[in-house]
Amino acid sequence: MTESFDIGGDLAVSRLGFGAMRITGEGIWGWPKDREAAKRLVRRAVDLGVSLIDTADAYGPETSEYLLAEALHPYDGLVIATKGGLERRGPGEWSTNGRPEHLEIACNNSLRRLEVERIDLYQLHAIDDDVPLEESVGALVDLQKEGKIRHIGVSNFPVPALERARAIADVVTVQNRYNLSDRKHEAVVDYCEAHGIGFIPWYPLATGELTQHETLKEMATKYDASAGQLALAWLLRRAPVVLPIPGTSSVAHLEENVAARDLALDDEDFDRLSALSAPAANED
Repeated sequence: MTESFDIGGDLAVSRLGFGAMRITGEGIWGWPKDREAAKRLVRRAVDLGVSLIDTADAYGPETSEYLLAEALHPYDGLVIATKGGLERRGPGEWSTNGRPEHLEIACNNSLRRLEVERIDLYQLHAIDDDVPLEESVGALVDLQKEGKIRHIGVSNFPVPALERARAIADVVTVQNRYNLSDRKHEAVVDYCEAHGIGFIPWYPLATGELTQHETLKEMATKYDASAGQLALAWLLRRAPVVLPIPGTSSVAHLEENVAARDLALDDEDFDRLSALSAPAANED
């Protein structure tokens, strides 16, 4: 397994990153109960060699970006990826806003909260069905030309939408829900691998009922690993462009996740895990 991946050809990151959604309050809303503990957590991730940290203006909203700046600025050797295009009205509530004027404001506010002049990887958080995709992605291209964005990524995109986005922008990453038990976006992973695009699976540890599967239990014993570690090891083996970003609010869980980097599945076991959950009906 390769240890790193070059996002956009010039941003080398550890293939196992950290998702900073859960350093916020309950319901991904407000501040965490212990802000200092949240900052210690992300610093520990960096100590463990994590160099890709993913956040969004909608996480909190805003609080995740503020905490990362407090904990890690000036981000030496780190890539802080953030996103715009979702709005929050309360805990657990999410709505899309891909209007160019909103994305411009969102990007400028992320620059301010993260205390940077340019965001290394800025992602359109979701497709807004009320706004032409080309207008939303075009707004990011304009921000890139202004020097506020280094690289453009997209999130929650099927292959046809990704191809439309790539027609007007150099899209270097795609962030979709994908894990051992939810492989709806299998075609997106294959597309990204074929084109050298980083694929960032969100919700990478949703092993669900598979955690109780006898094959997984047997394999966990064989590798002296947890089901979650096997799920991450499977993702890392799935394709060299896959960059899992498991998130947690626990240092112990963080350390367990990062240890999955050292778990090397052999060919037979990778195939056995792959067979546990065949891809769902392809909607890409």
